[in-house]
Amino acid sequence: MSAIGRKSCIINLDPANDALPYPDCSLDIRDFVTLEEIMEELNLGPNGGMMYALESLDESGIDAFISKINKLVEERNYLIFDCPGQVELFTHHNSLYKIFKKLVKSKDLRLCVVSLVDSIYLTSPSQYISILLLSLRSMLQLDLPHVNVISKIDMLKRYGELPFRLDYYTEVQDLKYLTPYLEKESNSVLGKNFVKLTEMIGELVEDFNLVAFEVLAVENKQSMINLLSVIDKANGYSIGTSEVGADSIWSEAVRQGTLPGYKEIDIHERWIEHKFEYDEQEKKEEQEMTNQYAQDSSQQELTEDEELELAIKDWESKRQGTGETQN
Repeated sequence: MSAIGRKSCIINLDPANDALPYPDCSLDIRDFVTLEEIMEELNLGPNGGMMYALESLDESGIDAFISKINKLVEERNYLIFDCPGQVELFTHHNSLYKIFKKLVKSKDLRLCVVSLVDSIYLTSPSQYISILLLSLRSMLQLDLPHVNVISKIDMLKRYGELPFRLDYYTEVQDLKYLTPYLEKESNSVLGKNFVKLTEMIGELVEDFNLVAFEVLAVENKQSMINLLSVIDKANGYSIGTSEVGADSIWSEAVRQGTLPGYKEIDIHERWIEHKFEYDEQEKKEEQEMTNQYAQDSSQQELTEDEELELAIKDWESKRQGTGETQN
């Protein structure tokens, strides 16, 4: 976001996050409530303490919290809420749901949820069905536009071969094809019941037809541009808004949804079959693009100087023609 000139701020919503991994935090829930205090006062464990902490914010501190968020909104910031990782908060506990709904009503915010799932879960059929169910439950619980993301996609090739192409997992279709692999994974007497249950969960996910995934390699610029473009569309930011300043290459790329000269690439080919070849090619193309942009900018700047010089000469000739004296 810094690279594209977008004015953004981070809001920490994790009361257990006592070592923030980002340099600037505009608003921290730990200024209102901390997990350590809750656990000590009420003799609760980490998960129970986490849920109680968010409940206490929702009930007693939400007005002050929203007031500070409203100030950030008035400064025209792009808000990033860093949420806790406990899955209960997104599947059946309603504190986060209430907090976000109050935010939407208080300042007419356009929010969307970005849910990250580690790519290692694709390597196990049962775990894959499990994350589908959790993603679906989260979408129904939070009732907000949802962008599900398979993160660390650049690591997937190291985990071994997948039985299907990568787009099979991102598009979430025809889950019945996983049955033979589920049976191989659970080949005991009790395993048969497990396979049947997993099949039924898969059918449930398919019936809703809501879950799909984007992919992300956080250090890959095109991957990040693709994802940010999807998020901007989900929360409405891309409608009538543009970044000003900073690195024009990446700013323009985000507006267009792709890098200049980028061709649509099959994600399986990009991240599984020919990952290393694409890595090298993209590095080379990015360097060439950066060099070309620097050269074009230099030439454009020189042209503007020349135009200014001509304008000054023209003004001086007109001044002399009218007999003006120089101050």
